[in-house]
Amino acid sequence: MKARKPPAPIGRPRAFDVDEALDRALQVFWRKGYEGTSLPDLTEAMGINRPSLYAAFGNKEALFRKAIDRYAEGPAAYFRDALEAPTARVVIERLLRGAVDLLSDPRHPPGCLLVQGALSCGEAAEPIRQELVSRRKAGEAAIRQRFERAISDGDLPADANPADLARFIATVTVGMAVQAAGGASRDELQRVARIALRSWPEARRKPTTCTI
Repeated sequence: MKARKPPAPIGRPRAFDVDEALDRALQVFWRKGYEGTSLPDLTEAMGINRPSLYAAFGNKEALFRKAIDRYAEGPAAYFRDALEAPTARVVIERLLRGAVDLLSDPRHPPGCLLVQGALSCGEAAEPIRQELVSRRKAGEAAIRQRFERAISDGDLPADANPADLARFIATVTVGMAVQAAGGASRDELQRVARIALRSWPEARRKPTTCTI
């Protein structure tokens, strides 16, 4: 009796690195924006054909959402780490320093993927714009919650407004992103960050030295 052959695998195995392809797609979206990026742009940069893109990532919108997640976990991971700093002032220093480092990193396109993406989306990409705005608001809410904890810990004055402080920092970093996309240098961004820190409310304990 002849032995049965094992069943043939369904479909063809992927001949590309999914993570590397996603990193390449992220760079294209970052440079061109969601609407400015075409499927040929993506397939060329990722080194795959259209059927492979659809099979691995879904459609263009799904790929963009995965790229946003990749951005948050990679280039913009400083944001999550900064919120774990021991004091509110150090949180802000790390947020601003991280923004300067990211926005002036020559390995990446200038500006911020979330900011530039939201600003460049037209009516046809309204769901994407809403997604980007929602993620920025979630980031601002996370900063606010960290400041609320700082007030409870006595690290910020009791009369400090955590929502206003979070909005202030969000506005500064968004403005820095727009400036960077327009060609602002690292030194110029650092000066903006230092000015923002000068307006920070004094903590009850002696503040740390600015390292930006």
